[in-house]
Amino acid sequence: MKREQKKGLIKKFAVHPKDTGSPQVQIAILTERINQLSEHLDKHAKDNHSRRGLLMMVGKRRKLLNYMRLNEKEEYENILGKLKLRK
Repeated sequence: MKREQKKGLIKKFAVHPKDTGSPQVQIAILTERINQLSEHLDKHAKDNHSRRGLLMMVGKRRKLLNYMRLNEKEEYENILGKLKLRK
């Protein structure tokens, strides 16, 4: 992911101007990385090292989403809609 792309995601999902680590931002960045890595694995099906990294990222995103579902219900619903993720 390029620096400009990451800055754009941070700006779009930030809770306040200096925000870089809120769950919303982390989920957005992980989702973008997951999408890029999924495209890579479509072309390179036997790349098991990258597949392991993908599974770890998916797990981390799931944990962040579960946290948001329990603590920030409205924000959870918003981010699912913005990122087009299913429940």
